[in-house]
Amino acid sequence: MEISDQLRCLFSATVEKRDESYLIEIPEQEVRLDNIQQGETYRVAILPSPSKEADESEDTATNTRQGRQSGPQKPPVEEGETRRVEIDDIGEQGDGITRVERGFVVIVPDTEQGERVAIEITDVRENVAFAEVVERVSYYD
Repeated sequence: MEISDQLRCLFSATVEKRDESYLIEIPEQEVRLDNIQQGETYRVAILPSPSKEADESEDTATNTRQGRQSGPQKPPVEEGETRRVEIDDIGEQGDGITRVERGFVVIVPDTEQGERVAIEITDVRENVAFAEVVERVSYYD
């Protein structure tokens, strides 16, 4: 699948029915990071989750809305994977912190808050991953 250079953000969400319409919630960090602006109009692409069957997806969505999980979720990153990210915060030990799908934390040493970098995931744990910078990306790229 080809991804447009105009892509502003990418996240996973559940479609929920409310009254006579459907709702997709946008994570707050997407607005906070200036990827998108409140009140603006955007085109949205909806893609099926490739890793789940339709009925399994529906059960998971229902359980999530009701505050239950059907089992532990896998981390949304894998070792060796590369991504372009923006460093959201700096941790207590001075390492950069970015968040990916579902708010999953990736720790990136030798980075500064607001910096955009290409990273390679080097270690994945249940609730956090670690990565190394492979390229420093210009803010305008």
